[in-house]
Amino acid sequence: MGAETLVKNGEEARVLVEAKAPVILGLQPAALIDHVAHVDSSLLDQIPGERGGSVAVAMEELEHILSELKKHILSSVDDPSPMKTMAGGSVANTIRGLSSGFGVNSGMIGAYGDDEQGQLFVINMNISGVKVSRLRKKNGPTAQCVCIVDAFGNRTMRPCLSTAVKVQGDELNREDFCGSKWLVLRYGIFNLGVIQAAIRIAKQEGVSVSLDLASFEMVRNFRVPLLQLLESGNIDLCFANEDEATELLRGEQNADPEAALEYLSKYCRWAVVTLGSNGCIAKHGQEIVRVPAIGEAKAVDATGAGDLFAGGFLYGLVKGLSLEECCKVGTCSGGSVIRSLGGEVTAENWQWMYKQMQTKGLPLPDIRN
Repeated sequence: MGAETLVKNGEEARVLVEAKAPVILGLQPAALIDHVAHVDSSLLDQIPGERGGSVAVAMEELEHILSELKKHILSSVDDPSPMKTMAGGSVANTIRGLSSGFGVNSGMIGAYGDDEQGQLFVINMNISGVKVSRLRKKNGPTAQCVCIVDAFGNRTMRPCLSTAVKVQGDELNREDFCGSKWLVLRYGIFNLGVIQAAIRIAKQEGVSVSLDLASFEMVRNFRVPLLQLLESGNIDLCFANEDEATELLRGEQNADPEAALEYLSKYCRWAVVTLGSNGCIAKHGQEIVRVPAIGEAKAVDATGAGDLFAGGFLYGLVKGLSLEECCKVGTCSGGSVIRSLGGEVTAENWQWMYKQMQTKGLPLPDIRN
C-alpha cells in the first residue's frame, strides 16, 4: 500500500494506492544463472551422467566444464552468439516469459547471493517486468548451471546448487502469496520442505498450484515423495514431459504418456504431458485433447521449451481459454524459445509467436514486444 498525490482544480488530494499483487507467482528457492553454449558432442562424452538430463555437480566440476566449453563451442551464421549468460531456472523461465511476452503481472519468490551472479539475476528479471520484491538477498553464492546444447538442439544440464543461498520454508509468509491466483513450482527433492511450506500457505490464501516434474532423473530417483505430493490433492495443474511421464509409472503394465496423463488427472484438475515434436496431450475433467506441435519451429536449442509451454498454458488459463486453446498457446510459446539459444525468448521470436497465435485464432496478449 502506498500514497500518491493527485492535483485536481489546483487542490492536492492524497489517495491510497494499493500495489497489485502478481497474478502468477513463481517459487524458485535459489536464484540461478545459466551459462548456455552450443558445443560439439565430444564434450558430452567427457562429462559424467546421461545426456539430455540434469545432474548436480560441485563448483570445481562446474568451473572445469566452463573452461572446457571454449574448446568445443560451435558457431554458425544463424547463431553469432554461441554462448549466453542469463537468469535461469525452470520457474524463472516461465515467469519471465509470462511477464515479458504475455503481459501477465508476475513475480518471483526466492533468494539470491551477494555476488555478481545474484545481481545479474535480479536485473534480468526486473528488466523483463517481473516483480522482484519477494526475492531475498543473502550472504553467499548464487546458484549456476551449465546448459550444453548439441548440434541437434538437445540440451544437457549440469547445475551447481549445493553451496548456493536459497529461501527456506520458515521464511515464507502470507504476504508473499496474498492476492495472487497461481503459484508455479518445480519438483526438487532438496527443495521439498520449502515446496510443502509454499503449498500450505498458497492453499490458505486460495492460490492454485502448478507443478512441473523437473527431469526424468528427479522422477526416477525420488519417485515416492513425488507420488505423495501429487496424491495429496494440493496440485491443481501438473506438467510432465514424455520422459518424466514414463518414469512416473515405471514398473506399471502401461507406462506410456497416455497412462501417465490418466494417473495425473486423478489428482490434478489439469494434467499435461508434452511430447516434443509430437505436441502434447492434456486432460481437464472428462475432456482430453491432443494438440500437434508447430511444424514451423526450427529447433536451435530445446532449453526452456517446457518452461515456456507452461507459461503459455497458464496465460490461457488466466484468460479463460478452453483446454485445447491453452495447449495451442503453449505450443506457440514453447516453439518460440527453441528458435534461439537459451531459455529467454528474443523480441524477434515473440513476434514470431504472436503471428502463430494470430494464425490459430488465439487471443493475443495486451502487450506486443
